[in-house]
Amino acid sequence: MNLNFVRRLGLSLLASGFAVTLLGQDLIARQAPVDRRLRAVDSIAIQRAVERDILIDPSAEIYNSWVTTKAHPYRSEEVPDSFVIDLRGFAMPTPSRQVTSRFGYRPAFRRIHKGLDIKVYTGDTIVSAFDGKVRVVRYDAGGYGNYVVIRHTNGLETIYGHLSKQLVSIDQEVKAGEPIGLGGNTGRSFGSHLHFETRLAGEPINPEFLFNFPAQDVTADYYTFRKNKTSGGTTMLASTEAPGGEKTQEVANSTTRSSHFYKVQRGETLYSIARKLGLSVSKLASTNSLKTSSRLRTGQILRY
Repeated sequence: MNLNFVRRLGLSLLASGFAVTLLGQDLIARQAPVDRRLRAVDSIAIQRAVERDILIDPSAEIYNSWVTTKAHPYRSEEVPDSFVIDLRGFAMPTPSRQVTSRFGYRPAFRRIHKGLDIKVYTGDTIVSAFDGKVRVVRYDAGGYGNYVVIRHTNGLETIYGHLSKQLVSIDQEVKAGEPIGLGGNTGRSFGSHLHFETRLAGEPINPEFLFNFPAQDVTADYYTFRKNKTSGGTTMLASTEAPGGEKTQEVANSTTRSSHFYKVQRGETLYSIARKLGLSVSKLASTNSLKTSSRLRTGQILRY
């Protein structure tokens, strides 16, 4: 083979490779601004998608976890300072109008009842109060019995306890009015009834602030939840206007206005708690049907 031809061929290939490299670098250089623009567009699209999801599903603004094994997995710092709850598009969980036990402190059990007990019979159909997704379907022998927890698109979570049977499964999408269980007498129950709770990020709200069972209706189109930072409870503001409207009516919450509650810590006595709360020992004792010499249990709830 001609040596000069080989040399010329080698130089030609080298020049071609160099030209391709320069062309590739030029393409990369020109592509870089495009990539940056695409990333910017992607960021805007993602942000708009997030905002759209929050508008469609306001609960996305509150919750960042999906726990299917616990009814109450939330921490107090996850509770928003305020939140507008849309009560439109509701369904009464049962047609029963009879409330047998209300939200609030139960002296006989020395604990707070964090829901409503509604008289139903075993086998009565219980339905979802709002559109949402089933988060928990479990059995709690010492409490709820057979129960269902549903997270709703309006931010609320509802709990349905003492069911004889659950009719839904975890992660199932449900509509307001769709059957989710049958009334019963399971768990810590003394007669067939529905135990119904309404919560926001684990914070219990008196269901009677939202639902009027005797009238089989909600109490307003919207409720504004406001976190009470001083006592750890909640105060609800009922609104008959859309969010941002001027017409509001403050509703007293039995856990924050007429009564306060104190959880006994290890080593505390009636005397130390009364001094901490600025009360007389005799007053604190009588309010809780105790003697001034009574010994307290860690975790015991005192009303004052």
